[in-house]
Amino acid sequence: MPRDLPTTNMTIDARFASLGQPKRIWAIPAIHAEAGRLMALHDQLFEQIAPGDRILYLGNVIGMGPQPRETLDEILTFRRSVLALPGMVPDDFVYLRGGHEEMWEKLQQVQFAPNPQDVLRWMMDNGMAGVLESYGIKPRSGLYAACEGVMGLTRWTQGVRAAIRRHAGHEIFQCQLRRAALTAPQDGRDPILFVHAGINPARPLQDQGDAFWWGGQHFDSLTAPYAPFKKIIRGYNPDHDGLRMNNITVTIDAGCGYGGSLICAAFDTGGDVLTLVEA
Repeated sequence: MPRDLPTTNMTIDARFASLGQPKRIWAIPAIHAEAGRLMALHDQLFEQIAPGDRILYLGNVIGMGPQPRETLDEILTFRRSVLALPGMVPDDFVYLRGGHEEMWEKLQQVQFAPNPQDVLRWMMDNGMAGVLESYGIKPRSGLYAACEGVMGLTRWTQGVRAAIRRHAGHEIFQCQLRRAALTAPQDGRDPILFVHAGINPARPLQDQGDAFWWGGQHFDSLTAPYAPFKKIIRGYNPDHDGLRMNNITVTIDAGCGYGGSLICAAFDTGGDVLTLVEA
């Protein structure tokens, strides 16, 4: 049964995740394919998670770091372990789409791009080469296929999807990615919103489009709440400078994948930080 959503005039659909009214929301920011750090973080979280909690990954799970495929395996293994605990349910896990997940999906459809060679080369330079290699695919094979035209690229992307399907749960993970997650109003408190990188405050929630993963440049300059939400929390910041908070926004990104640590913050439904965990 779907959890309650904020009462507004916006249309909520499967692109967004409702977190309901949890006790705590464990928000994990950009991991950037650092499987070892994620494993160490999960080991700490496992001792603290309790029924009524939600575990929320804020995007950029893959990309940049050395172990994209292993990072997804670790998330799926951790999910199975947590769901074996009494009182935990599948909806307690929520995954947001980040910029790297968006690129990974578009790479699998690159034959439809207006300039596929240029688009593919840009994706390779921005983290997708490592993702392909982790699935046993040579990045240069895609550039060769692009020289053959649409048919060659179509065969190549079919091979990419087949490589993903060989790893249990990875294709399903892609299908479970949401654009944003939001709590329900509770005890007179406004809901809070979780995003990957930012929003465009001039657009309603359902019209944000790719602003969720590419629109973070002016996040820190927001001076008024984004109605109906009390607070917006994001998990990726190009500056990677740790936990930053004010009355309207929260940023969690200590630079995992760029030489920094991986931090996780537990929030209450008012957007206040209850606990920090670092690996």
